[in-house]
Amino acid sequence: MRTTRSAGPGVEAGVGYAADHRGRGVAYARLAGPEGAHLIRIGFRVAGSTPFGERAVAYAALTAVAQALAKRGLRDVRFVVGDSAFAEEITSGRGVDDRLAIPYVRLRCALNSLAKFAMQTGAVDDITQRARAEAALNVAA
Repeated sequence: MRTTRSAGPGVEAGVGYAADHRGRGVAYARLAGPEGAHLIRIGFRVAGSTPFGERAVAYAALTAVAQALAKRGLRDVRFVVGDSAFAEEITSGRGVDDRLAIPYVRLRCALNSLAKFAMQTGAVDDITQRARAEAALNVAA
């Protein structure tokens, strides 16, 4: 007997993120769905000893958000990010830098743990600025 998992009601997750120079990061996800809207905060770390580029931060942040949403039982998620090149890279798999192959695979595994997901670009400047401010405060502390 073959079973399928139901995606359930979908949610939209606008994602903003930032990390300090040590790789400590924070991501905010603005969730909008059938149960209303709310904001969640997720801490993450950028793995590795190489300098942390913006793309490595993006992979780590979205991985952490996808894992947190799956842990909360969400199965159908439409992610909204501010970087259209990043959204295209995730959906197509083209243009991934060889040095980011492992973070890309981690992200795809996290996304594949959901029953259904989609990527799109949109306005997430407010939560991105919030994450940047928090990352900057952590550096100063």
